[in-house]
Order: sequence, then C-alpha cells, then structure tokens
Amino acid sequence: MVTPTIGTTSLSPRVWFTVIICGLGYFVDVYDLILFSIVKNTSLTDIGVSAAHLQDASELILGAQMVGMLVGGIIFGVLADKRGRLSILMTSILLYSLMNIANAFVGSVEVYALFRFLSGVGLAGELGVAITLVAEIMPSDKRGYGTTVVATLGILGAVAAYLVHELFNWQTAFVIGGLMGLALLAARVRVFESGMFKTAAEKTVTKGNLLMLLTKQRIGRYLSCVAIGLPVWYVIGILVTFSAGFTAESGSIATVVDGQSVMWAYVGLAAGDLLSGLLSQLLRSRKRAILLFLLLTLASAAWYLLTPDKSATMTYLQCAVLGFGVGYWAVFVTTAAEQFGTNLRATVATTVPNLVRGSLFPALALFGYLRKYYSETQTTPRVSSAIIVGGITFFLAFVGWYFLKETYGKDLDYVER
Repeated sequence: MVTPTIGTTSLSPRVWFTVIICGLGYFVDVYDLILFSIVKNTSLTDIGVSAAHLQDASELILGAQMVGMLVGGIIFGVLADKRGRLSILMTSILLYSLMNIANAFVGSVEVYALFRFLSGVGLAGELGVAITLVAEIMPSDKRGYGTTVVATLGILGAVAAYLVHELFNWQTAFVIGGLMGLALLAARVRVFESGMFKTAAEKTVTKGNLLMLLTKQRIGRYLSCVAIGLPVWYVIGILVTFSAGFTAESGSIATVVDGQSVMWAYVGLAAGDLLSGLLSQLLRSRKRAILLFLLLTLASAAWYLLTPDKSATMTYLQCAVLGFGVGYWAVFVTTAAEQFGTNLRATVATTVPNLVRGSLFPALALFGYLRKYYSETQTTPRVSSAIIVGGITFFLAFVGWYFLKETYGKDLDYVER
C-alpha cells in the first residue's frame, strides 16, 4: 500500500489534522514523561522505599528514563530517516504506551528503573519525528505555527498528569496514560506521510547516517542545537522536580508538593511555548526568540535559588515563571529540524532533544555528588550544587546560541551529501 503524502504549499484541513494528531501524540508523550516526577514519592513509598532513600531512588529511576530516551532518540531518529516518519511514530507510541501500563505493576526500584528506561526508549521517538513531519508539510514561512501547536498541546500533558494523579492512585494514572497512547494509534492511521521524505527516499543518497553528523561542516551545527536546549531539563529535572528540598533550604517551613510544582512549571511552559513560537514568527528569527527566553530563564533560576524563606505559593509561582522561561522548547526543536537536509532531519530532530533530556543523567549525577559533598559543610547543599550545575549549563547554552545559524523561512526541500 502506498502511503499518501502532503505537499508543502498550502494549509489544507488534512495538514492541520496531521498537526493536531501530532500534538495529541506529544500530549500523551509528555504525560508519560513527567508522570514519574509527580508520583515518585507516593509510588516509591508504596513499593517499600524508606523516606531516607527516596531522593537516591528518584534520581536513579529518573536517570534511567533519560538514558532510555538518549538510546531511543538515536534508534528512532535513524529509522525515521531510513523508513519514514509515520511508521516510527506509531512504533514509538506503542512501546511507551505498553511500558506505561507495565509501570503500574512494579514492585521494586530495579524493575521500576527498567520499565522507565524502556518507556524512555519509546518516548524518544515522538517529539522529534512529529516536529520533522510537521515542518515538512507546512509552508516555509508558516511552519513555526504548526510546530508551536504541537509543542503547546503536548506540554499540557503534564497538567493532565497532575490532575489525573489527584483523582486516581499512581497505578491507575500510569494505566490511563498507556490507554490514551493506544487510542491514538487508531487516529494516526489517517495521518499522511511527508512528501519531502517520499522524494528523498527515491534519491540515491545516504539516509539516517549518524557519522554524517560528525563531519567538520556539520558537527558544529549539531552541538549548537544540543547546547541551547540544556537549560530546559536543568530547570525541569533539578530545580522543579526537587522544589520541596530547595524551599526547605531557603529557611522555610512551608509544605511544598513536588508534583504541584511540576504542574505549575508545565503550565508556564505551555504558555512559553505558545509565545516563543509566535514571537519567532513575528520577529522572523528563531535565534532572537531563543536568546530572549534564555536570558529570562537565567534570571528566573537566580531568583528561584536565592530567594530566602519562601512560601509554598512563592515556590509555585517561581516554578511557573521558570517553566515559562524554558518555553522555547518548540522553537528549539524546530530550529534543530531546520538545520539539516531531509535525509538527516529526523535523526537530528529526534537525537537533539533526547541528548538534552539525556544530559539530565550526568547533571543529576553531578548534582547528587555535590549535594552530598556540601552537606558536610553547608546548610544549603542543594542550592550550592544547583548553582554550579546551572553555571555550566547556561555557559554551554550561550556558547551554542552564539554559533547557531538562523533558519527562519529556510527551504527544507534538500538533502545532505
């Protein structure tokens, strides 16, 4: 059966249908991705982890999930350039949906980490391939709107994860996520393949070859794309996920729920994604939009870490502002997709965000090491550790931004040779 394709010259209803379905797929992706950060304390306590070991177990499982995304990003990105966007989207959503359901039945930290690793492998294929598909079916001067819709819809999945957890226990929350993913598979049958991919597939050119990214003319572009996204998961994976600990270190006795912090951060992120995408269109520049949001994120992180005696309300407000600051995620992934030709585009758009997510693993390891080191000499080991990890993160991000190439309005119908 020949897969129908969409051109890139008009905004027909079937183009917008594809955009919406990709957005809903990312909605389920984010729901699953962030659910552990919301249910970690409850779920780990239920399987027998003591309060003294909750932090270490959380860091291990979250790190396993992110390593899985790094592995899956490579696998699914390469396959999406070799075999097509749609088949890989469907495979990835099937894998993480099944693993989501499996997470409801874990009984140990080790099994929990294994299933989160496998979930991460599946989750890795969703966003990058969806953004690639949308970027290739939209007109060049309008694709920022399409990718913004995908990202904004997707980020709301985190809000849904929190609300579902409030209504049901953690096991049911995982099952609901899996069932939503399986339901989307039926809708994806009506999604069309990219015309650019079909054209590139007919050419005698190497597709999905990671080694092509290591050449002198491409490696700089690739690393710049990765670097600008690093602050996103520093903020979400460290500052927001462990907000209760940071609030306590500010000298406060307020009770902060990490899951609620995550929800407010993603409310902010959804708003930031919408505004940054629109801003990049209005400014006709991806780079300027990214710079503005990087500066906002840096200022917000400093405010968050250095505010004394915070109330719970203040912490939630700061998490929302932090989320808004890193809401350049849509522009970041779109920029990565626009940097390379059709035969490498999905590989880049999938590996770049998952390298960023995977960077949380060494960031968490460094944060954990410094936290234990400073706990012997300081009363604020989390804050001191976060400042050091954040300093490294933002330095790399601004260097990456400096060398980044502007891609607004770029014609994507070409291949890398």
